Amino acid sequence: MKITFDCPDKINGLLTMTVEPADYQEKVEKTLKDYRKKAQVPGFRPGMVPMGMIKKQYGTAVKVDEVNKLMGEKLYEYIHENKIQMLGEPLPNQEKQVPQDFEKDGELTFVFDIAVAPEFKAELSAKDKITYYTIKADDKLIDDQVQMYASQAGEFVKADVFSGNDTITGDMRELDKKGNTKEGGITTEGAMVMPAYIKADDQKKLFDGAKPGDIITFNPKKAYPDNDAEVAALLKVQKDDVKDLDSDFSYQITEIRHFEPAAVDQKLFDRVFGEGTVKDEKAFREKIAETIAPQLQQNSDYKFLLDVRAYLEKKVGDLQFPEALLKRVMLQNNQDKGADYVEKNFEGSIKELKWHLIKEQIVAANDIKVEDADLKAVAKEAIRAQFAQYGMSNVPDDVLENYAAEQLKKRENVENFVDRAIDMKLTDTLKNVVKLTQKEVTLADFNKLMQEK
Repeated sequence: MKITFDCPDKINGLLTMTVEPADYQEKVEKTLKDYRKKAQVPGFRPGMVPMGMIKKQYGTAVKVDEVNKLMGEKLYEYIHENKIQMLGEPLPNQEKQVPQDFEKDGELTFVFDIAVAPEFKAELSAKDKITYYTIKADDKLIDDQVQMYASQAGEFVKADVFSGNDTITGDMRELDKKGNTKEGGITTEGAMVMPAYIKADDQKKLFDGAKPGDIITFNPKKAYPDNDAEVAALLKVQKDDVKDLDSDFSYQITEIRHFEPAAVDQKLFDRVFGEGTVKDEKAFREKIAETIAPQLQQNSDYKFLLDVRAYLEKKVGDLQFPEALLKRVMLQNNQDKGADYVEKNFEGSIKELKWHLIKEQIVAANDIKVEDADLKAVAKEAIRAQFAQYGMSNVPDDVLENYAAEQLKKRENVENFVDRAIDMKLTDTLKNVVKLTQKEVTLADFNKLMQEK
């Protein structure tokens, strides 16, 4: 086999493969002999079918299959040995590739377009200065966390008067134009209303100071304008049933429920951190600060890596990509979405590709590798964060281990964990490579910085 590669502009490569009969003939003959052994043809005993008949029936298909396998193997072997940084998959050249006759003996020539990554150098050292934002656990942040835990442990209690975010339950009856109960109209028992979510202010005010037993007249369609789904859910009917509805309804309140957050006491301390772990509110707040510190650091690390990316992209400058060829590659990978999708998303794709290439260099330069232990640690941390969202901050390690093991059985999860592990190790490494300008900020200020991105 002969392979030549030409890349005069260093980004649009042309690879030519010439396959000779000697490259594939032996494998083709072996495959056909195997076919002959298994072939069942009327009039012939197993294994005694004439080879000419086998070749006539299967020869071309076997040849095509063997040539394709050989080309794939040799092409990627050549790319690897010659250190060609190929982007995407090779595509048949649209001008120089001519149809090949597999039924005839002789050479077969294939011409491929190869998108090649641009040459550049991405480097970081102590001469490079990047700000690292440390989020401080101030009183407001701790207050918010205490409120969250108290809300998660709270409960609904009956109230005598409506206020704020209370939930009201009552019976609804459709009224006619004279304000009387409409004969054959919609009647709904146990209809639940949260006035705080009513869109129209005039309808919302009707519930101010309401008490159990009160009868309020309001209009559901006016209360929830342009939201037939909400009205249908309230009246417990189909959406089509309220399409032309404009009636007022009487609403007799049967119950008002007020949400009461849990008291910040020993019962809450035990619920959040385990029995006896903390003894008073001061210790509770300190434990909260300790618990959220890793998440705050993750947020700081995430922004740091975003800032490293922006810094390196600017430092590397503009890169020239084989755009026409990459658009063909992108279209090949998104045939169901079409050319419009490619044009719309191409610029963003190139931006991500540029960062991918830069990141590859930085990862290699710092000899960053991901081990099984790194994947397990990332999986456990992701699961720990999921539990924390539900107020469960004291999950036993063996439970996290079991969940992590299950997550790592799924390939798509493993790929995500690998990316996350690389980012974490890269972040930790680069914090010791560049010169950090430390800056302490509140969570509110940090969120504003993130919104500026």
